[in-house]
Amino acid sequence: MNILVINAGSSSLKYQLLNPETGALLAKGLCERIGIDGKFTYKAEGKKTLDAVDVAMPTHSEAIQAVLDALADKENGVIASMSEIGAVGHRVVHGGERFAASVLITDEVMTAIEECNPLAPLHNPANIIGIKACQALMPGTPMVAVFDTAFHQTMPARAYMYALPYEYYENDKVRRYGFHGTSHKYVAARAADMLGKKPEEVKLISCHLGNGSSVTAVDGGRSVDTSMGFTPLAGVPMGTRSGDLDAGILQYLMNKHHLNIDEMLNILNKKSGVQGVSGVSSDFRDLEAAGKSGNPRASLSVEMFNYGVKKLIGAYAAAMGGVDAIIFTAGVGENSASQRMEIASGLEFMGVKMDAEANNVRGRETVISAPDSKVKVLLIPTNEELMIAMDTAAIVKG
Repeated sequence: MNILVINAGSSSLKYQLLNPETGALLAKGLCERIGIDGKFTYKAEGKKTLDAVDVAMPTHSEAIQAVLDALADKENGVIASMSEIGAVGHRVVHGGERFAASVLITDEVMTAIEECNPLAPLHNPANIIGIKACQALMPGTPMVAVFDTAFHQTMPARAYMYALPYEYYENDKVRRYGFHGTSHKYVAARAADMLGKKPEEVKLISCHLGNGSSVTAVDGGRSVDTSMGFTPLAGVPMGTRSGDLDAGILQYLMNKHHLNIDEMLNILNKKSGVQGVSGVSSDFRDLEAAGKSGNPRASLSVEMFNYGVKKLIGAYAAAMGGVDAIIFTAGVGENSASQRMEIASGLEFMGVKMDAEANNVRGRETVISAPDSKVKVLLIPTNEELMIAMDTAAIVKG
């Protein structure tokens, strides 16, 4: 069964066509500038690549139609007809407390997703637009919603509650939700396979490190704590996000610089993190180069990030009463040997022993700790689209 995976944004749409049984990626691409001038990208092995070509996309419906036309194109396509697409898996950012797993999309499910819009006002409405466009163009094709937050719904109350008046949770649903759940779920399953154990037999710490970063404690295949919170702003310092900070800082800066809350949140989300500290870039590759050239603020920003991840690893090992393996994934986790080494160094007390030669690798699933390390350290490239496809196929097959 081929699964079309859709990740719809407000003016863009990423897509992949996969076979979840074999893991084969048949085609992928991007629709950009929807509602403006429309740019379409399509890539498939052995086929002609279309790179940001002009395609009229006044709405998401035209973007989806461009995707379907390319996939079934007689000369350049990868399927003979639309009947070869068994289902569509949609990435939905926020499922609130309603969804602890992926689900077949019905009218009732759509209503529930819409009710979560206030929790993700920049993402969920766009995800809904993508779903409705597919439903209109592909009637009769099953649609599945796969939520970024669902994997973390297994957290106990002691981990997801904030120490605020309880009515803010009861009435306003203010709690830790966590994100990157699809990624953490995928790499945790792969880690269990690499260790030769069942997911329920292992304690894992998954470090999804990139421009957006989160660390998750996975005990027996279930998320029991995670660093992102009510929003993706919480946790370690990220590319442009501040991560955790003293909330009193907001009042202090807003009063001193005459900022309103929207201006303050724009600073915390888009002007902070390693970019704010370094003054150089939100890209860790740029920061590494600047640090080597003698820029102390660039070096400091990376040190702060690595230190924050290291602290969470220690905290989550304590929360679970031990750990069998630490996973590095996503852009920084998969590609920066120096940052992996810096984060793992100093964890020898808890059984971590790195192997510098094994760690000198990029983007390949492998063990990067020493053979005698009591706690294994794993590099596992994430594949959220494949996880979405696998969930979708499992649900459609019943």
